[in-house]
Amino acid sequence: MKILFDNLSASCSKKTTQLYSTSFSLGIHFLKSDFHEPIYGIYGFVRLADEIVDSFHDYNKPFLMDKIRTDTVEAIRDGISINPILNSFQKTVNTYHIEWELIDTFLKSMEMDLAKTVHSSTSYEEYILGSAEVVGLMCLRVFAEGNASIYNDLKPYAMKLGSAFQKVNFLRDLQADYQLLGRTYFPGVNFDRFSFQEKEAIQNEIEADFEHALIGIKKLPSGARRGVYLAYYYYKKLFLRIKETPPEMVMNARIRIPDYNKIGLMFRSLVRHQFDIL
Repeated sequence: MKILFDNLSASCSKKTTQLYSTSFSLGIHFLKSDFHEPIYGIYGFVRLADEIVDSFHDYNKPFLMDKIRTDTVEAIRDGISINPILNSFQKTVNTYHIEWELIDTFLKSMEMDLAKTVHSSTSYEEYILGSAEVVGLMCLRVFAEGNASIYNDLKPYAMKLGSAFQKVNFLRDLQADYQLLGRTYFPGVNFDRFSFQEKEAIQNEIEADFEHALIGIKKLPSGARRGVYLAYYYYKKLFLRIKETPPEMVMNARIRIPDYNKIGLMFRSLVRHQFDIL
């Protein structure tokens, strides 16, 4: 029975999320239960594509990206894939009517990582749109549950939240991106001489994204607000930790929040949400 395979597929996406992101796993856990499976489905797909460009160095990455694009199209069209991650994703896409434009834009950003190592202002904005902002919109399609008014009202805020998360990731992963993968996402920054002024300019950009995103989080349907706020709260704390770290340390170490501290952050975010002090 296909339901058994669908359950296996959902479990694969959930396990993928749990292995790769403690913070997002916690956030998803505190969403309304109906949202768990589809959001895991989105994260599993995003992680699968991202892993190709970030980790599969001994393999033909362009071939694998072409394959995941083709397989994704076929999975969505046919309503099934023998790849459990793609099967989970197509179910989310078809259930919540996630438009191909969002998926295509995401895949184009992943494909940029195959060759693009230094970004201009234009390509940086294009990359942020595809790698993060449209992922926020995919999730918003789930949270809106077919309500076009909710989706259209919250669309710009969801994009800003995705943008903030991605830019924090860029700062957190500077060492790996620049020194190991040879990538420079922030335009016009010389990371051989990363200065306080350059870091501050990036931080100001991220703070503006966070500030704008919070307006939308407060407007989210109740079943989504608590989990999304938890992810926001965690990333904001990670950002503040990076903000306090000198540029040379950011360049030479991956700044993170230990798992045991994440539990404390979780409880504080839930208390803030409970008492409406977002």
